[in-house]
Amino acid sequence: MNITITGSLGNISKPLAQKLVNAGYAVTVVSSNEATASNIKALGAIPAIGSVEDIAFLTAAFKQADLVYTMTPNNFGTADQRAYMVNVGESYAKAIKLAGVKNIINLSSIGAHLPEETGPIKGLHDVEQILNRLDNVNVKHLRAGFFYTNFYNDIPLIKNVGFTGSNYSDETEMILVHPIDIATEITNQIEFGFEGKSFEYVYSEKQTAAAVASILGKAINNPNLAWIQFTNEELFAGMLQAGLPEPVAKNYVEMGIAMGKGLLSDDFNLHKPKAGATKLIEFAKEFATRFAE
Repeated sequence: MNITITGSLGNISKPLAQKLVNAGYAVTVVSSNEATASNIKALGAIPAIGSVEDIAFLTAAFKQADLVYTMTPNNFGTADQRAYMVNVGESYAKAIKLAGVKNIINLSSIGAHLPEETGPIKGLHDVEQILNRLDNVNVKHLRAGFFYTNFYNDIPLIKNVGFTGSNYSDETEMILVHPIDIATEITNQIEFGFEGKSFEYVYSEKQTAAAVASILGKAINNPNLAWIQFTNEELFAGMLQAGLPEPVAKNYVEMGIAMGKGLLSDDFNLHKPKAGATKLIEFAKEFATRFAE
């Protein structure tokens, strides 16, 4: 079975490629970075170097694939994240049709059931809709929780001021996932198969923001690490100071508002999915290692 995966050697795609190669699949890994080619080959996979907005390139990369794993990469340099995501989704859809691929696993997000008010997740909602319009193609959307690894972005804040936080309260319930658990779920979906258009939620654990701060804090010998709720204006200013373009910063403020209102988790809670294996306390060891660097 031939499988093409996008996402280069990222947090999901690298362990996914390793799992699939070890299981005996012929794997092609799409990357925009020529420097990753040797590392892709070292995993036993075939590198395909090019842009996910290049339909001709994608068509060639997808041509022999029995299944394609699609993910929409972040682009913090664009003035319109949603338009960028839509363009990537449409490029995928056109290439899938031209290449004759019949099975797609697409990485999406909690909150993707909503067309508005979710910041960058709005674009993933659009990508779901684009792929769902493909005729005679089986599509499984995996709506993932908030990546544990995103907490690495908070390390400078913790080191500088001694707390962490966002524009939602410490009582907010967070749907969390380790990228390894996503890779495992993708592998399971490939093994057991799927038909039609459908979605599943993928997560590892639910925790309040306060519990997140406590668990990560204990791992870095700061047991009193607090989660502080910022105002929307404070979060926006902080992201601008960190170098994010204004439209991107506005998007992430909107996502935080949605998180605080429970908009991202309401549909998730209706479906009651099974949790993945990797709990936050295990990831906390990885966090502590990164924090010490």
